[in-house]
Amino acid sequence: MSALPAVNASLNGIATVLLLSGYVAIRRGRRETHARLMKAAFGASALFLVGYLYYHFAVVPELGHTAFHGEGMVQKAYYAMLLSHILLAVVNLPMVLRTLWLAHREDWERHRRLARWTFPVWLYVSVTGVLVYVVLYHLNPAPAAG
Repeated sequence: MSALPAVNASLNGIATVLLLSGYVAIRRGRRETHARLMKAAFGASALFLVGYLYYHFAVVPELGHTAFHGEGMVQKAYYAMLLSHILLAVVNLPMVLRTLWLAHREDWERHRRLARWTFPVWLYVSVTGVLVYVVLYHLNPAPAAG
């Protein structure tokens, strides 16, 4: 079994803490602190993406997928969370890149406008990344016999 899913979940957790800290910093008017925290959150998310892609393209072909064995409403809730996580992660990447680019260009008006959408999506993706890991690797019931 690979340790990479735990590392990736940890990177998502770190990104979550950095995002929330960055939000608090900007609400308190601490722009430089905010900028450093958001760059660090991007770094954690970028490392996650590298680990995720490596895991799915190098490890999974060797070890196989980890199946989810829940049934009924638990299964539906898990797959709804997983699907929303994946779809929003795909949408989030260009949003994050654009938001960071606008900050780099010091286009504060457009940066703020886009960040109001980017932040909650990025936060949701980071939190659900941790939740998907916890459910799949720690709360996943044993397969039904038979």
